[in-house]
Amino acid sequence: MAVEDSVAQDQLRAFIERIERMEEEKAAIAADIKEIYAEAKGNGFDTKILRKIVTIRKQDANERMEQEALLELYMSALGMVEGPSDL
Repeated sequence: MAVEDSVAQDQLRAFIERIERMEEEKAAIAADIKEIYAEAKGNGFDTKILRKIVTIRKQDANERMEQEALLELYMSALGMVEGPSDL
């Protein structure tokens, strides 16, 4: 029984240590990304737009087209843009 407890403790410790290492790496990567956005801002780019583009590029093309169509429809319904033209 003591051997099983020892193995379980070792596994638990290994999992925790792996998670901690990944959290440290995640924090380092987040800091690097923040620096890149700061550099882009320093060069005159709008970071809100850059973040939006990164988000859009992650999406599937069909999903993106569907969201854009819904956005246009809602904005049209609110009078924010002209509605789709009737040809």
